[in-house]
Amino acid sequence: MDKLLKWKDQEFEISNVTASITKLRNEEVLRIERDLEALPFDINNMVNTVDEPTFLKIKDLNFENGIIEVKVLSRILESAPALARGFIGVAFRINEENTSYESIYLRPTNGRADDQLRRNHTIQYYAYPDYKFNVLRSNSEGEFETYADLELDKWITMRLEIQNKKAKLFLDNKEYASFIVNEMKGSTTNGSIGLWVDIGTEGFFKDLKITENK
Repeated sequence: MDKLLKWKDQEFEISNVTASITKLRNEEVLRIERDLEALPFDINNMVNTVDEPTFLKIKDLNFENGIIEVKVLSRILESAPALARGFIGVAFRINEENTSYESIYLRPTNGRADDQLRRNHTIQYYAYPDYKFNVLRSNSEGEFETYADLELDKWITMRLEIQNKKAKLFLDNKEYASFIVNEMKGSTTNGSIGLWVDIGTEGFFKDLKITENK
C-alpha cells in the first residue's frame, strides 16, 4: 500500500519523494525532496535517472482538461550535485501505475545565468517515459523549453491551462503565457496531478487549486 500524506483536505500518494508539512515564512506549506533511496540518481547515467515519477500525487483524481494553479519555491540542497538547478513543477494526467504522465517544470537557477543557452532551458516540458528532456532537446530544437526570469528561494505562481494536446504556462499572474506546448507527447489523456521535484531540490508548495473543465 502506498504511503499517504494529508494536507488542506487533500490526500496525496508519495511517489519516490520524502514529504512533510512545515512552516515557511510563517505559512503552512508542503516540503518535498526526491527520495534517493527509493529512486537512486546515477551521475554516469543521468538521462535515464532524471525526469522520473518523483512527486506527491493527489489520490483519487481523474483530471483531463482544466487549470492547475500552485505556488512553488525551490532551494538547492547542500548535498546536491553540480547539475542541480532547483527543479520544481507539476506533473499531470498521471496514470494509476505512475508509468505515464506529462509535466512542466522550472529550473530557477537558469533564469539569471550568464550563459544564454542555460537561460533558454529555464522552463521544460516532458512526457514520461518516452519524451524526457534529452530526447526533446535533441529532436525538437527548443520547442519544448524556453526562457523565463526566475530565481531560487522565491515564490513563483504557476498556472497551467490544459486542453486536449495543448498546454499553456502562465507565471506570476501575467496576462500572457510564458510557455506554450501546442502538441503534447503523452500517451495518457487523463489522470491525477502531482507536485514534482527532482535531484538536488528542496521544494515547497502552497495554494494548490484545480479547476476541471467538465
